[in-house]
Amino acid sequence: MTQPHVEPKKTIINTSEKSTPIIAENMQQATKENVSSKNSSNPSPQKQLLTLAKKFSLDGAFLPEEKQAPIEERSFRRIKLHELRQQQNIEAIILHAIKYCSDNTIAERVDQDWFSSFIDLAEGISNKTMQDLWAKILAGEVSQSGSFSLKTLRAFRTMSIGEAKLLAKACSISVADSRKKNIRVISGAYQVPKFFNFFNKQRQQRFDLNQAGLSYADILVLADNHLLFEQETESHSLGKSEQIQFHYNGKQVSFIAKKKDCILTFYKFTPIGTELAMLISDNADLNILTAFKAQLAENFTIEY
Repeated sequence: MTQPHVEPKKTIINTSEKSTPIIAENMQQATKENVSSKNSSNPSPQKQLLTLAKKFSLDGAFLPEEKQAPIEERSFRRIKLHELRQQQNIEAIILHAIKYCSDNTIAERVDQDWFSSFIDLAEGISNKTMQDLWAKILAGEVSQSGSFSLKTLRAFRTMSIGEAKLLAKACSISVADSRKKNIRVISGAYQVPKFFNFFNKQRQQRFDLNQAGLSYADILVLADNHLLFEQETESHSLGKSEQIQFHYNGKQVSFIAKKKDCILTFYKFTPIGTELAMLISDNADLNILTAFKAQLAENFTIEY
Protein backbone atom coordinates (compact mmCIF):
# COMPACT_ATOMS: atom_id res chain seq x y z
CA MET A 1 0.00 0.00 0.00
CA THR A 2 1.28 3.46 -0.88
CA GLN A 3 2.34 5.45 2.13
CA PRO A 4 0.64 8.86 2.50
CA HIS A 5 2.83 11.86 1.67
CA VAL A 6 4.08 13.59 4.80
CA GLU A 7 5.12 17.24 4.62
CA PRO A 8 8.58 17.91 6.12
CA LYS A 9 8.45 19.23 9.64
CA LYS A 10 8.64 22.98 9.91
CA THR A 11 9.88 24.98 12.86
CA ILE A 12 8.60 28.44 13.67
CA ILE A 13 11.28 30.64 15.15
CA ASN A 14 10.21 33.88 16.83
CA THR A 15 12.97 36.46 16.72
CA SER A 16 11.02 38.78 19.03
CA GLU A 17 7.49 39.20 20.33
CA LYS A 18 6.65 41.84 17.72
CA SER A 19 8.52 40.35 14.77
CA THR A 20 6.93 38.24 12.04
CA PRO A 21 7.61 34.51 12.64
CA ILE A 22 10.25 32.98 10.37
CA ILE A 23 9.21 29.65 8.86
CA ALA A 24 12.26 27.43 8.34
CA GLU A 25 12.65 23.86 7.16
CA ASN A 26 14.83 21.63 9.30
CA MET A 27 18.44 21.91 8.16
CA GLN A 28 18.51 18.44 6.61
CA GLN A 29 15.67 19.35 4.26
CA ALA A 30 17.23 22.77 3.61
CA THR A 31 20.48 21.11 2.60
CA LYS A 32 18.64 18.87 0.14
CA GLU A 33 16.90 21.86 -1.35
CA ASN A 34 20.23 23.69 -1.58
CA VAL A 35 21.77 20.80 -3.52
CA SER A 36 18.79 20.53 -5.84
CA SER A 37 18.90 24.30 -6.45
CA LYS A 38 22.35 23.91 -7.96
CA ASN A 39 20.78 21.68 -10.59
CA SER A 40 18.03 24.18 -11.28
CA SER A 41 18.63 27.02 -13.73
CA ASN A 42 16.00 29.16 -12.03
CA PRO A 43 16.04 28.58 -8.26
CA SER A 44 13.37 30.26 -6.20
CA PRO A 45 14.17 33.47 -4.27
CA GLN A 46 13.88 31.48 -1.04
CA LYS A 47 16.48 28.94 -2.20
CA GLN A 48 18.78 31.68 -3.48
CA LEU A 49 18.63 33.48 -0.14
CA LEU A 50 19.31 30.26 1.75
CA THR A 51 22.32 29.55 -0.47
CA LEU A 52 23.72 33.04 0.13
CA ALA A 53 23.10 32.82 3.88
CA LYS A 54 24.93 29.50 4.03
CA LYS A 55 27.83 30.80 1.91
CA PHE A 56 28.27 33.86 4.13
CA SER A 57 27.73 31.88 7.36
CA LEU A 58 24.46 33.63 8.18
CA ASP A 59 22.25 30.55 8.31
CA GLY A 60 22.48 29.87 12.04
CA ALA A 61 18.99 31.18 12.81
CA PHE A 62 17.43 28.58 10.49
CA LEU A 63 18.27 25.84 12.97
CA PRO A 64 16.00 25.08 15.93
CA GLU A 65 17.10 27.13 18.90
CA GLU A 66 18.40 24.11 20.83
CA LYS A 67 20.71 23.20 17.92
CA GLN A 68 22.10 26.67 17.28
CA ALA A 69 25.75 27.41 18.05
CA PRO A 70 26.35 30.37 20.40
CA ILE A 71 25.90 33.65 18.56
CA GLU A 72 29.46 34.70 19.46
CA GLU A 73 30.78 31.60 17.72
CA ARG A 74 28.60 32.24 14.66
CA SER A 75 29.79 35.85 14.53
CA PHE A 76 33.45 34.84 14.75
CA ARG A 77 32.99 32.28 11.97
CA ARG A 78 31.27 34.81 9.71
CA ILE A 79 34.01 37.43 10.23
CA LYS A 80 36.73 34.84 9.60
CA LEU A 81 35.08 33.65 6.37
CA HIS A 82 34.67 37.28 5.28
CA GLU A 83 38.38 37.99 5.84
CA LEU A 84 39.40 34.82 3.99
CA ARG A 85 37.14 35.75 1.06
CA GLN A 86 38.68 39.22 0.91
CA GLN A 87 42.19 37.74 0.93
CA GLN A 88 41.30 35.37 -1.90
CA ASN A 89 39.79 38.21 -3.93
CA ILE A 90 42.73 40.61 -3.66
CA GLU A 91 45.28 37.87 -4.32
CA ALA A 92 43.38 36.85 -7.47
CA ILE A 93 43.34 40.49 -8.65
CA ILE A 94 47.08 40.93 -8.07
CA LEU A 95 47.77 37.64 -9.85
CA HIS A 96 45.82 38.93 -12.87
CA ALA A 97 47.53 42.35 -12.68
CA ILE A 98 51.00 40.81 -12.96
CA LYS A 99 50.05 39.48 -16.41
CA TYR A 100 49.32 43.04 -17.62
CA CYS A 101 52.59 44.47 -16.30
CA SER A 102 55.75 44.70 -18.38
CA ASP A 103 58.96 43.35 -16.83
CA ASN A 104 61.40 45.35 -18.94
CA THR A 105 60.54 48.98 -18.21
CA ILE A 106 61.39 51.14 -15.22
CA ALA A 107 58.27 52.78 -13.82
CA GLU A 108 57.82 55.46 -11.19
CA ARG A 109 57.15 54.09 -7.71
CA VAL A 110 53.48 53.64 -6.85
CA ASP A 111 52.15 55.68 -3.94
CA GLN A 112 51.70 53.25 -1.03
CA ASP A 113 48.66 55.16 0.23
CA TRP A 114 47.06 54.69 -3.21
CA PHE A 115 47.85 50.97 -3.08
CA SER A 116 46.38 50.65 0.41
CA SER A 117 43.18 52.37 -0.73
CA PHE A 118 43.08 50.11 -3.79
CA ILE A 119 43.17 47.03 -1.54
CA ASP A 120 40.37 48.39 0.66
CA LEU A 121 38.16 48.99 -2.39
CA ALA A 122 39.00 45.88 -4.43
CA GLU A 123 39.08 43.16 -1.79
CA GLY A 124 35.29 42.80 -1.87
CA ILE A 125 35.21 42.03 -5.61
CA SER A 126 34.60 38.33 -6.31
CA ASN A 127 33.15 38.48 -9.84
CA LYS A 128 35.81 37.27 -12.28
CA THR A 129 35.03 39.86 -14.97
CA MET A 130 35.20 42.74 -12.51
CA GLN A 131 38.36 41.31 -10.94
CA ASP A 132 40.02 41.46 -14.35
CA LEU A 133 39.09 45.14 -14.72
CA TRP A 134 40.44 45.93 -11.25
CA ALA A 135 43.62 44.09 -12.25
CA LYS A 136 43.94 46.34 -15.29
CA ILE A 137 43.55 49.40 -13.07
CA LEU A 138 46.34 48.19 -10.77
CA ALA A 139 48.62 47.33 -13.69
CA GLY A 140 47.93 50.70 -15.29
CA GLU A 141 48.78 52.60 -12.11
CA VAL A 142 51.94 50.58 -11.50
CA SER A 143 53.04 51.17 -15.10
CA GLN A 144 52.28 54.89 -14.98
CA SER A 145 51.66 56.46 -11.60
CA GLY A 146 48.70 58.86 -11.57
CA SER A 147 46.71 57.03 -14.25
CA PHE A 148 43.79 56.33 -11.92
CA SER A 149 42.72 58.69 -9.16
CA LEU A 150 41.17 57.52 -5.90
CA LYS A 151 38.01 59.35 -6.96
CA THR A 152 37.87 57.13 -10.04
CA LEU A 153 38.41 54.00 -7.94
CA ARG A 154 35.55 54.92 -5.62
CA ALA A 155 33.24 55.57 -8.57
CA PHE A 156 34.21 52.26 -10.18
CA ARG A 157 33.61 50.39 -6.91
CA THR A 158 29.93 51.33 -7.02
CA MET A 159 29.47 50.26 -10.65
CA SER A 160 27.67 47.05 -11.55
CA ILE A 161 28.73 44.66 -14.30
CA GLY A 162 25.88 46.00 -16.44
CA GLU A 163 27.12 49.57 -16.00
CA ALA A 164 30.67 48.52 -16.85
CA LYS A 165 29.38 46.92 -20.06
CA LEU A 166 27.50 50.13 -20.81
CA LEU A 167 30.77 52.07 -20.50
CA ALA A 168 32.38 49.60 -22.91
CA LYS A 169 29.54 50.19 -25.38
CA ALA A 170 30.00 53.98 -25.15
CA CYS A 171 33.74 53.55 -25.75
CA SER A 172 33.06 51.39 -28.81
CA ILE A 173 31.26 54.27 -30.58
CA SER A 174 33.31 57.18 -29.22
CA VAL A 175 36.08 59.24 -30.79
CA ALA A 176 39.07 60.82 -29.05
CA ASP A 177 42.12 62.97 -29.58
CA SER A 178 45.51 61.35 -30.19
CA ARG A 179 46.25 61.11 -26.44
CA LYS A 180 42.80 59.67 -25.66
CA LYS A 181 42.28 62.47 -23.15
CA ASN A 182 39.21 64.09 -24.69
CA ILE A 183 36.70 61.37 -25.49
CA ARG A 184 33.39 62.19 -27.16
CA VAL A 185 30.28 60.37 -28.30
CA ILE A 186 29.17 62.21 -31.45
CA SER A 187 25.45 62.92 -31.40
CA GLY A 188 24.94 65.03 -34.53
CA ALA A 189 25.89 68.04 -36.62
CA TYR A 190 24.31 71.26 -37.83
CA GLN A 191 25.00 74.46 -39.72
CA VAL A 192 24.64 77.72 -37.82
CA PRO A 193 21.17 79.09 -38.71
CA LYS A 194 21.16 82.14 -40.98
CA PHE A 195 18.67 83.79 -43.25
CA PHE A 196 19.55 81.77 -46.35
CA ASN A 197 19.40 78.32 -44.62
CA PHE A 198 16.87 78.88 -41.84
CA PHE A 199 14.12 76.87 -43.57
CA ASN A 200 16.40 74.08 -44.78
CA LYS A 201 15.18 70.91 -43.05
CA GLN A 202 18.55 69.23 -43.64
CA ARG A 203 20.44 71.95 -41.80
CA GLN A 204 20.46 69.92 -38.58
CA GLN A 205 21.21 66.19 -38.43
CA ARG A 206 21.15 63.73 -35.55
CA PHE A 207 23.32 60.66 -35.31
CA ASP A 208 21.12 57.71 -34.30
CA LEU A 209 22.86 56.58 -31.10
CA ASN A 210 19.98 54.25 -30.31
CA GLN A 211 20.66 52.34 -33.52
CA ALA A 212 24.32 52.18 -32.53
CA GLY A 213 23.31 50.50 -29.26
CA LEU A 214 23.35 53.47 -26.88
CA SER A 215 19.93 54.82 -25.90
CA TYR A 216 19.26 58.11 -24.13
CA ALA A 217 18.39 56.08 -21.02
CA ASP A 218 21.88 54.56 -21.23
CA ILE A 219 23.38 58.04 -21.44
CA LEU A 220 21.52 59.00 -18.26
CA VAL A 221 22.87 55.91 -16.48
CA LEU A 222 26.42 56.81 -17.54
CA ALA A 223 25.87 60.39 -16.39
CA ASP A 224 24.51 59.14 -13.06
CA ASN A 225 27.76 57.19 -12.59
CA HIS A 226 29.81 60.34 -13.38
CA LEU A 227 31.20 58.81 -16.58
CA LEU A 228 29.54 61.06 -19.16
CA PHE A 229 28.27 64.63 -19.07
CA GLU A 230 24.50 64.63 -19.54
CA GLN A 231 24.50 67.98 -21.35
CA GLU A 232 25.61 67.96 -24.99
CA THR A 233 28.55 70.16 -25.99
CA GLU A 234 29.72 71.45 -29.36
CA SER A 235 32.83 71.86 -31.47
CA HIS A 236 33.84 75.31 -32.65
CA SER A 237 32.23 76.60 -35.83
CA LEU A 238 34.18 75.22 -38.78
CA GLY A 239 34.82 77.02 -42.05
CA LYS A 240 34.24 75.35 -45.39
CA SER A 241 36.80 72.53 -45.95
CA GLU A 242 38.10 72.89 -42.39
CA GLN A 243 38.54 69.55 -40.67
CA ILE A 244 38.66 68.02 -37.21
CA GLN A 245 40.72 64.89 -36.72
CA PHE A 246 39.82 62.17 -34.23
CA HIS A 247 40.97 58.68 -33.40
CA TYR A 248 38.29 56.02 -33.47
CA ASN A 249 39.50 52.88 -31.71
CA GLY A 250 42.99 53.18 -33.17
CA LYS A 251 41.88 54.43 -36.60
CA GLN A 252 42.36 58.07 -37.65
CA VAL A 253 39.14 59.74 -38.84
CA SER A 254 38.70 63.22 -40.36
CA PHE A 255 35.45 65.22 -40.29
CA ILE A 256 35.62 67.81 -43.09
CA ALA A 257 33.04 70.61 -43.20
CA LYS A 258 31.21 70.84 -46.52
CA LYS A 259 29.90 74.32 -45.80
CA LYS A 260 30.73 77.36 -43.74
CA ASP A 261 29.74 77.43 -40.04
CA CYS A 262 29.29 73.67 -39.54
CA ILE A 263 29.34 72.34 -35.98
CA LEU A 264 29.59 68.85 -34.43
CA THR A 265 27.59 68.03 -31.29
CA PHE A 266 28.60 65.35 -28.81
CA TYR A 267 28.43 63.98 -25.28
CA LYS A 268 31.78 64.33 -23.54
CA PHE A 269 33.34 61.82 -21.15
CA THR A 270 34.02 63.10 -17.63
CA PRO A 271 37.56 62.84 -16.16
CA ILE A 272 36.44 59.66 -14.34
CA GLY A 273 34.99 58.21 -17.55
CA THR A 274 38.17 59.12 -19.44
CA GLU A 275 40.36 57.28 -16.94
CA LEU A 276 38.16 54.18 -16.93
CA ALA A 277 38.01 54.19 -20.74
CA MET A 278 41.68 53.18 -20.67
CA LEU A 279 40.52 49.76 -19.45
CA ILE A 280 38.62 49.15 -22.70
CA SER A 281 40.54 47.66 -25.61
CA ASP A 282 40.24 49.28 -29.05
CA ASN A 283 37.65 47.49 -31.16
CA ALA A 284 36.85 49.48 -34.30
CA ASP A 285 33.45 48.85 -35.88
CA LEU A 286 33.43 50.02 -39.51
CA ASN A 287 29.63 50.07 -39.41
CA ILE A 288 29.83 53.05 -37.04
CA LEU A 289 32.03 54.95 -39.50
CA THR A 290 29.65 54.06 -42.33
CA ALA A 291 26.77 55.38 -40.22
CA PHE A 292 28.67 58.62 -39.59
CA LYS A 293 29.15 59.10 -43.33
CA ALA A 294 25.48 58.43 -44.12
CA GLN A 295 23.80 60.33 -41.31
CA LEU A 296 26.03 63.43 -41.20
CA ALA A 297 26.52 63.69 -44.98
CA GLU A 298 24.66 67.01 -45.32
CA ASN A 299 27.31 68.94 -43.41
CA PHE A 300 30.42 66.76 -43.23
CA THR A 301 32.59 64.49 -45.35
CA ILE A 302 34.11 61.71 -43.27
CA GLU A 303 37.42 60.21 -44.34
CA TYR A 304 39.33 57.34 -42.74
